[in-house]
Amino acid sequence: MQTQLLDQRPSAALNVYAVWVPLPLSVSRDKWDPANMPDARVTQYWDGEHIISRWFANHVDGYDGISWGFYYLYGPDAVWDTLPSPLVDSGAIVFRDREKLKRQVLTLLEE
Repeated sequence: MQTQLLDQRPSAALNVYAVWVPLPLSVSRDKWDPANMPDARVTQYWDGEHIISRWFANHVDGYDGISWGFYYLYGPDAVWDTLPSPLVDSGAIVFRDREKLKRQVLTLLEE
């Protein structure tokens, strides 16, 4: 999303929260490079214990497990009470669904 959206719209009012989780053979704390998403609108978290990813799997996706590779899109009217809502869209895997996510974000920016 850095090159597909953020770099192309540097003044767009966006907040991105990226949660990175350890994955065997691909992502570990020592291999994680937060510089991959250098945009100031991105807040990044390392979820080494899967606390955030389990919470989203349980409370938003509705299953017992770990949510990884997912995106959750909330619009400008979203609030976080017990659950963040309203959810505009979600999907997985982010890389695979990047065009869909980009279209959804652009639609929100036009509103």
